[in-house]
Amino acid sequence: MELAEIRNALEKTAELLADFRGSLDLENKEARIAELDERMLEPGFWDDQQAAQQIISEANGLKDLVNEFHELNETYENLDLTFQLLKEEFDADLQQELETELAELTSKLNDFELQLLLSEPYDKNNAILELHPGAGGTESQDWGSMLLRMYTRWAEKKGFKVETLDYLPGDEAGIKSVTLLIKGHNAYGYLKAEKGVHRLVRISPFDSSGRRHTSFVSCEVMPEFTDDIQIDVRQEDLKIDTYRSSGAGGQHVNTTDSAVRITHIPTGTVVTCQNERSQIKNREKAMNMLKAKLYQLKIEEQEQELAEIRGEQKEIGWGSQIRSYVFHPYSMVKDHRTNTEVGNVQSVMDGEIDLFINAYLRSRIN
Repeated sequence: MELAEIRNALEKTAELLADFRGSLDLENKEARIAELDERMLEPGFWDDQQAAQQIISEANGLKDLVNEFHELNETYENLDLTFQLLKEEFDADLQQELETELAELTSKLNDFELQLLLSEPYDKNNAILELHPGAGGTESQDWGSMLLRMYTRWAEKKGFKVETLDYLPGDEAGIKSVTLLIKGHNAYGYLKAEKGVHRLVRISPFDSSGRRHTSFVSCEVMPEFTDDIQIDVRQEDLKIDTYRSSGAGGQHVNTTDSAVRITHIPTGTVVTCQNERSQIKNREKAMNMLKAKLYQLKIEEQEQELAEIRGEQKEIGWGSQIRSYVFHPYSMVKDHRTNTEVGNVQSVMDGEIDLFINAYLRSRIN
């Protein structure tokens, strides 16, 4: 790079950091951090462990964001100082080092920009993710288990915790359905990019004739709501059933009616939870899941109304897949919303899906 190119890159970096500073509203965020730190020191802070964890999660998320901005800004200032030295006395090794560090800073700024994009209501919440295989029997159910593994691997790499709320195994292999609670700051903000139908094309291992099959799995993603979120759910609109858990959890779970199914009669929405030993806890988690689904329905209604105003045609169903995973006759994963594609299918199945998530998040502001 010429020195003029380096200067231009540094000027763009300075402008971007200035934009970030404005978007972050640093003073308010630092004041909120101080407020949360004070609450953590109050007597009885741990009396309500769920509320305490929410406060800690919010504080950690804000601290990470503010600290990262300051680190990026400090890196820029150091690089700008190096550039000034380079102008005074040219040094080829120093220039090479500056170019390398500037490229690294640019990459970090791109990642930081994504975090700032997660500013919609409930983006910071935990995520409830459901997988439902479509028609196709064992082949589709196996595809569901492959996606379950993919999202579990992705969450682990992010440092998120994964809790299985409901699991219905397939008849021969795979799953009939699964509901996960993925816990971590901005879990919903990231995973909302995964909502839709995922399509698989491969030679089926369950077909003795070795034919190519196409399978579909629907992925639903909702923010987890807690009791402090007000969603209007009337008790008379609910049908609550209890039944014996079929999942893991020990002898007590399997010999009592601890699993809970809640049906919201006006919308026909059904949620189930069976991972806890206590029926009370399963009921509490199922209610939070129901709130999340009702919120998602409300968002979809609003989006549909906006689409009708704009005159857009939005397909809903198996024909509206968001992403295709092709194992045969070639290897490729393509997101149909952003046209982002990669050839390494195995890396995607191992949880490397940030490329698709990031492209989707950026597309929403373009």
